[in-house]
Amino acid sequence: MIIILNFGGQTCHLIAKRVRSLGVYAEIFPSDISFDAIKEKRPQGIIMSGGPSSVYLADAPMPDDRIFSLGIPILGICYGHQLIGKKFGTVANKQTKEFGKKVITIAHKGRLFRGLSGKEQVWMSHGDQIISMPEDFSVLAKTDSCPYAAMENNRSNLFGVQFHPEVMHTLKGNKILENFAFGICRAVKDFSMEGMSGRLIQDIKAEVGSESVLMGVSGGVDSTCSSILG
Repeated sequence: MIIILNFGGQTCHLIAKRVRSLGVYAEIFPSDISFDAIKEKRPQGIIMSGGPSSVYLADAPMPDDRIFSLGIPILGICYGHQLIGKKFGTVANKQTKEFGKKVITIAHKGRLFRGLSGKEQVWMSHGDQIISMPEDFSVLAKTDSCPYAAMENNRSNLFGVQFHPEVMHTLKGNKILENFAFGICRAVKDFSMEGMSGRLIQDIKAEVGSESVLMGVSGGVDSTCSSILG
């Protein structure tokens, strides 16, 4: 499985949907999930989502710092990218914001950008950005106003993209997530949404038993979630 840490980004559930569509099970957890809980899940990779906060706010959501020493691949998206930058380099709030379609120039494809062209359309939505490349990281891509739009550290298995590969406006976003899931995490294609509704119904029946409940189910297309009140 691949764990997705939710830092409050609007498209967090879309990340999970994209990974699952590749045939890899993905599960979303709060950003403050404990280190021990992550280890118990034994994930093959971690994706840190985007979010509305600045990494320098006093109440900014932060993961357990020990996840960076697990040795498993971690991909930071937008806010997640900045978290990696803050830990290993420098992040600052820039006067020039990026929002909307942008073109990245790929300097080095590495493992994350295999199969992409020299220039690709992506979707940006950020104010903060990395201004000092972390030690032992390589720049993968840049825009005209963001010199570190993507980076990697193969020795530590850390990867970051300032843009959002999960949205449709990043035209090769699925390819990037595919590269991460299979080329980097070595995940196995063994998950299917087929029959998921039946499995969820059985799980709920096992949990509820003969009790009566009031149940609400999400109607969104990017998530499968429910809330049960006994």
